[in-house]
Parts: sequence; structure tokens; C-alpha cells
Amino acid sequence: MLKIAFGQSYIYPLKKGHRFPMEKYELIPEQLIRRNICTDSNFFNPTEIKKSDVMHTHDEMYYDNLVNLTLGKLDRRQIGFPLTDALVKREHIIAQGTIENTLYAVEYGISMNIAGGTHHAFRSRPGAFCMLNDQAIAANYLLTNKLAKKVMIIDLDVHQGDGTASIFEDNPNVFTLSFHGEKNYPFRKQKSNYDLGFEDNTPDDVYLKTLHNTIPKLVDTFQPDFIFYLAGVDVLKNDKLGRLGMSIEGCKKRDQFVLEFCKSNNLPIQVSMGGGYSIYLKEIIDAHSNTFELAQEVFF
Repeated sequence: MLKIAFGQSYIYPLKKGHRFPMEKYELIPEQLIRRNICTDSNFFNPTEIKKSDVMHTHDEMYYDNLVNLTLGKLDRRQIGFPLTDALVKREHIIAQGTIENTLYAVEYGISMNIAGGTHHAFRSRPGAFCMLNDQAIAANYLLTNKLAKKVMIIDLDVHQGDGTASIFEDNPNVFTLSFHGEKNYPFRKQKSNYDLGFEDNTPDDVYLKTLHNTIPKLVDTFQPDFIFYLAGVDVLKNDKLGRLGMSIEGCKKRDQFVLEFCKSNNLPIQVSMGGGYSIYLKEIIDAHSNTFELAQEVFF
């Protein structure tokens, strides 16, 4: 059975007259149920992550300042949301959801988080809506508890996973891969194990050909026994924060390739949704929903 983490979601004002589209986290499960892709039994509500599980990834002083709402002005500005207890609680639930996803993935082959993909969170600082790096935390959870020996993080969000790359830069047991827009945020990139920056308006055929030629070779070389996949749909042409030129069908083919590759190679995979900021809310929901539908088709 496909198990999907569904935690709390909130809409926070970024500035007067503009709101971050966090309503997608409510609308995605509604659409999945309405389209008979999922039922209520597919969803679970995570609890809050324990501090001890965070400490394998994040600096204790940073974490304590986050929890106590005592981060400095620069870090608060980096977050992009008002720093509140509710926001911090949400981050804890997302991170725990991704940890629980990994356990379900080991059992069922795949598990997914409606939220997550907080890849701009560094070890000791936040970045761009990200405070606790959910997939980095879950990767360290697997390694610390000897549930995996080697982990690969495939980050296909349009923005480079700079926080994730930095956290694992000296860890030979984690391979970080990032496909992203070369000229997009973050403008100061970190060094992943494999980085590929696409030019503006890169179309489906170029992106997909590169994906097909890259992933199998890297997996064959590194030989991971668990995959984390950040399936951001901000690669779409209509995305307000992206610069690529992919169609919704191209995005779906991207996900299909990754999921089918993991299935055929018996690699358990955890999927976090990441970004999606199309000018059309329906396109965001449809693109994310495609990922869940493919998971059902490929694995179940």
C-alpha cells in the first residue's frame, strides 16, 4: 500500500498582498481521493520529530534557536516566513513524516510526503522557506540506525539543493545529485557529488535525454541501497520561480523514469514534493498528483 505523510499546513504571508501557495498541501490529497488514486487509508499523520533524530544533521545551537524563536535577524529573513511556534511545529512534523516514509519504503518499495523537500536548510542555518532538511535528516536516520549503508539523494527541483549538498559534502555514504536551473536561486551554488545546471527554457526532450543518460550510470557506480527523490514541479514552463521550459507531460515522464528505474532495480524510494509555483494553481496540483498516480501504477 502506498503510504503518504500528510501533516499540518499553513498559509503564511510573505508580504502585503502576496501569499505563498501553501494551499496546495490541502488540495493535493483532496484531488487524489476525488480521482480515486488514493483513499483515506493511504494517508498517515506524523508526530513531531525528536531532537535526538535532528542532531545527526543539524547544529544544536541552531536548532535550539529555531525552537526557541531566537534566530538572528539574517536567519529570520532567510526563512521568508514569520518565525512562529506553528511554523516550527510544521517543520518537525514534515521531518518526522519523511523518516516514517523511509520505514514504509523499506517495506512497500515507496512512500511519499505531501510536503518536504526542504533542501535549502543547511546544518546551521535556514534558507528559502526551509528550516529542517527533511531528506537529509531521514538519510542520516537510515545510516545511523544501520537501515542502509549507502544513500543517494536525487534532487530534481528547479533550485539546487545547496543545503543538502553542504550537509553531506564530507560523507562518502551519501551521494547528492542535483539537476537545476543554472541561473536560478541559489545564486551561490554548493558542490553536490553531481551537479547539472540547465540553461533557461530547457525543453522536455533535452532534460529527459540528459536524465536517462545520467541516473543509471551514477547509480551503477555508487550502488546505493536507498533513494531519496525530491520531485519538485517548479521545472514547469509556467512556474513563477523556475526558469526551465518543461511541459506537464514532460514532468510526468521525468517522474515515471525515476520511479520505474527504482522499481526495476529493487531500490526503495522516498519521495518529497518540493517546489511548485506555477501561475496556474491547477497546474501545480495536477503535476504533483501525477507523481502520486505514477507511484500507484508503478509499485502497486
